[in-house]
Amino acid sequence: MKKQMQAKRVDIVKIKMVKESSILYAKRRINSPSDGVDLVKDFLEGEDRECFLAVFVNTKNEPTAIHTVSIGTLNASLIHPRELFKVAINANSSGILLFHNHPSGDPTPSQEDISITKRLVEAGNIMGIKILDHCILGDNSKFYSFKENNLI
Repeated sequence: MKKQMQAKRVDIVKIKMVKESSILYAKRRINSPSDGVDLVKDFLEGEDRECFLAVFVNTKNEPTAIHTVSIGTLNASLIHPRELFKVAINANSSGILLFHNHPSGDPTPSQEDISITKRLVEAGNIMGIKILDHCILGDNSKFYSFKENNLI
């Protein structure tokens, strides 16, 4: 005698972007790493934990959305490509600028920073959404740009 399987319920879903607020960006375009840092520094300065932000841009390098990808610990932040690219796809972005802070004040990238950046660049290449830069912010307006240091 054959055992009959019960039917499985499948959810019908819809994904929406929710705009929490907005800011004005006078420059309109991000043309350099320092332009991007100027846009996000108020979100990251003074944080006591690592915060990882993504700025999504259109084909003209105009920022369209800012998203907090992760809030970590004193010296680490967990980032997974699927969490970043889920928002990038919903934001219709053609490129992503990555930013995070180092609460220690030293913007020098760790081996983990280099590793996750490489992983996100590879995922972006597969997805067709380019990682344009990754900047690490430290104290006194110092920052490290992966693009300027030829790591992207």
